[in-house]
Amino acid sequence: MDAWLTTSGLGLRESGKHIVEDVSLALAAQRIVLLGPNGAGKSTLLRLIHGLLHPSSGALRWPRNLTQAMVFQRPVMLRTTAIANVIYGLKLKGLPANECVQRAGAALEHVGLPHLAQRPARLLSGGEQQRVALARAWALEPELLILDEPTASLDPASTREVERIVGEIAAAGARVLMTTHNLGQARRMADEIVFIDRGRIVEHTPAEQFFSLPQTEAAQRFLKEETP
Repeated sequence: MDAWLTTSGLGLRESGKHIVEDVSLALAAQRIVLLGPNGAGKSTLLRLIHGLLHPSSGALRWPRNLTQAMVFQRPVMLRTTAIANVIYGLKLKGLPANECVQRAGAALEHVGLPHLAQRPARLLSGGEQQRVALARAWALEPELLILDEPTASLDPASTREVERIVGEIAAAGARVLMTTHNLGQARRMADEIVFIDRGRIVEHTPAEQFFSLPQTEAAQRFLKEETP
């Protein structure tokens, strides 16, 4: 399987401290979950990959440019309706107005929120806002969907709905790269696990192998501490 992204010696240093250090990866699986303790550098690595941060060292190599969309733990909602929030991302791509409206409406259908299209986005529940954020991403037809703790503050029902939506985006052909602290979610959603600790990649293995037989003491300790 050919890698859709490789990194070589990727690092970010801030205030004299390494946040991410010497990250060399070849990402080829469709659904990859980054795991690691708080402060390990997971979110920083996602932002480096998405281009929101510029590395202090190393490089990222894309065999071809992938259309990307990123969804954060706390989605940013504009002071307008749910559908206008989805349309906004499409307008930035320079799409014609009628296509923006059509694609935004279809995306809200996909996430189960067509009835809230004209509701002010900031008045929606946390779970509904996250689904609007996913609709905004889905409407862009991303080849790579990046998710940073997308269900961290959601109840179980909203979490299941987010997982369903992400699964459908993946089924449509998108690659998924995400972080989570929910080990059950990682088991359900990952083909591969990348485990990061103190800014460095410690393990990169198939998900089943990571959970059944972690190879490093750091990963073993993490699984023990995070398992209820």
